[in-house]
Amino acid sequence: MWYVYVLKSLEKDFTYIGSTNDLKRRFKEHNEGLSQSTKHYLPFELVMYVALPEEKQVRGLEKYFKTGSGSAILKKRFLNRHL
Repeated sequence: MWYVYVLKSLEKDFTYIGSTNDLKRRFKEHNEGLSQSTKHYLPFELVMYVALPEEKQVRGLEKYFKTGSGSAILKKRFLNRHL
């Protein structure tokens, strides 16, 4: 399976959207500061993920969630308590 995931910093006002085929490993990497794009916002909580069978589907959904309309849908429909 492939995953689109949303992380929220517990210390700062920062949300990250990413994708992976190993969610546990990737979440651990983020919280250990091994990702350049998130290391300054530690620690994180995983607030949402979507599992899909194909990488192409996940990459498309990740890209959509990073657009203005995708971000609005994500916040309104899925993350209204977290963001």
